[in-house]
Amino acid sequence: MQLSSLLLRFKEPETLKMAKLGRELRAQGMDITDLSLGEPDFDTPDHIKQAAKKAIDDNYSHYTPVAGYLDLREAVCTKLKRDNNLDYKPENIVVSTGAKKSIANAVLSIVDKGDEVIIPTPYWVTYSEIVRLAQGEVKFVNTTLKNGYKITPQELENAITDKTRLFMFSSPCNPSGAIYNKEELQALGEVLIKFPKVFIISDEIYEYINFTGKSESIAQFDFLKERVIIINGLSKGFAMTGWRLGYIAAPVEVAKACEKIQGQFTSGANSITQRAAIAALTGDMTPTENMVKEFQQRRARIMELINEIPFIACTQPEGAFYIFPMISYYFGKSDGNTIINNADDLAMYLLHSAHVSIVTGKAFGEPNCIRISFANSMENIEKGFKKIKGALSKLH
Repeated sequence: MQLSSLLLRFKEPETLKMAKLGRELRAQGMDITDLSLGEPDFDTPDHIKQAAKKAIDDNYSHYTPVAGYLDLREAVCTKLKRDNNLDYKPENIVVSTGAKKSIANAVLSIVDKGDEVIIPTPYWVTYSEIVRLAQGEVKFVNTTLKNGYKITPQELENAITDKTRLFMFSSPCNPSGAIYNKEELQALGEVLIKFPKVFIISDEIYEYINFTGKSESIAQFDFLKERVIIINGLSKGFAMTGWRLGYIAAPVEVAKACEKIQGQFTSGANSITQRAAIAALTGDMTPTENMVKEFQQRRARIMELINEIPFIACTQPEGAFYIFPMISYYFGKSDGNTIINNADDLAMYLLHSAHVSIVTGKAFGEPNCIRISFANSMENIEKGFKKIKGALSKLH
């Protein structure tokens, strides 16, 4: 059976692969502690669920506009003004079935075959694969632990060529937890102003999971705003991963292009989710604030636990809910049965020997690291690290 060559351009997300393997082992009766998935272990707040139930009773059961209900797009504009002091109109907003679809729409609307897309590493696994689907050329810029895994203005400028079409990054970052402050974003913006053909995708999905204060957006700079596409959604900040709703805020031409593309793929997002989204974006933020406080407590504890393990370097994340420790000391080590050659091997070793699911850093463009999620209960974090520490102690 011959399938499309399109399938050869991209890989299965390593995050989903590890979750799948964990489920398979759990089905075999193994006690797997999942520290791999980027999903809040909280339930959707009640006022959002009530809005969804009301939408069902009110018969929101028909096709939705491709770009999203007008009052939802107005709610997105209200949120952007309230939280980010950004002025957008509904015509700038396109609602999609998850932020991943929003990213795909944006990339496919901008990138042509052979166009270069600059992505600082570490990066979220899907960025590069969507660029390859669009037949663009991925140009990674390797950031360093010393610089907090953030690209510098000079590194960005050195990477830009005549073929550069897009600069794509996240803040807060998955997997490193790095956050760009206003001064750092302005410095990047002052580089990008020299290259007017380069678009910017700013993935702000972890905006509320911020332990340093309010998140800053690169779209705040008027000299750059008309080239910025903001990506955001409900999954992380409102514990709504299964509801599947993301959105962009973009120049009108880009928004129209995304709407055209989406019209041939998914059409409009789920009607009930859209009504719930209005309640999320305009309603009580207390549940989100409480969730972030819990993540902050877990962050403190997980940093204590990782620092108890010798020969690991790990910065404290400023946002999101992951740590991204450097574990290259263990390369070349063995427990007598398994040799650890790289981060992939270490991830599989921890899964099969310690029964803890994490993700290899190679998936995020940093082969010397692993990603460990603290979007799990304190009990499971303690349990998982006890098993990790025991398994690593056997490597010599």
